[in-house]
Amino acid sequence: MQTWTAVAHRGDPYRFRENTLASLRSALEQGADAVEIDVRLTRDGVPVLLHDASLKRLWEIERPLSALTAAQVTELTAGGIPTLAEALSATEGTRVMADLCGGVTPRMADRVLDVVRESGAEDRVYYSAGAESLLTLRAAAPSAELALTWTTTARPRPALLTALRPRYLNYRFPLVDHDLAQRVHKEGYLLSAWTPDTGRSMRRLLALGVDSITTNRIETLVGLRTRVR
Repeated sequence: MQTWTAVAHRGDPYRFRENTLASLRSALEQGADAVEIDVRLTRDGVPVLLHDASLKRLWEIERPLSALTAAQVTELTAGGIPTLAEALSATEGTRVMADLCGGVTPRMADRVLDVVRESGAEDRVYYSAGAESLLTLRAAAPSAELALTWTTTARPRPALLTALRPRYLNYRFPLVDHDLAQRVHKEGYLLSAWTPDTGRSMRRLLALGVDSITTNRIETLVGLRTRVR
């Protein structure tokens, strides 16, 4: 029996604003196996959930996150942008895929890892990002579970894979075909794809043996379980 992981991209963003506690809770209510969240640092080094560099798109506030303290973010959004600690508390017992946005510095790696450890969530949080960011994270966390986000069908360099030791190779879903899936699995990695939002695309990926799908339409993906199995 094939098993695969249904990951809710930024929670349940078609029902609630992405990366909010309401969105995460809704995704879990829909049956998500894991939630994907975007993590950035405030000016004073607090990890919070926000994909963009500024608050403009989601909150209509023309301020970059890097210029704001956590207290200012809370005030400006009426508590709408949760801290990483709050998100981990709200998703207790559930796997969390933390996408590290904006480039990971040693400071960011340390702050994120500290919060995960203090929350008792080390065994359920895994991290996704590009190669350079994950190299920084790997240096700070030798045992962390990683998903290397890769945006081309060209194979990652062997030396990079040796240095990172990722569990997943994480591809944009249109790149995934039979040959890529076969290669990834043959080399001993799990295959993750993001972000198909139609049942047709999801079924194609599952037929190829993809191990994890990250989607904005978590209800649609979860609904395929009985039909695929």
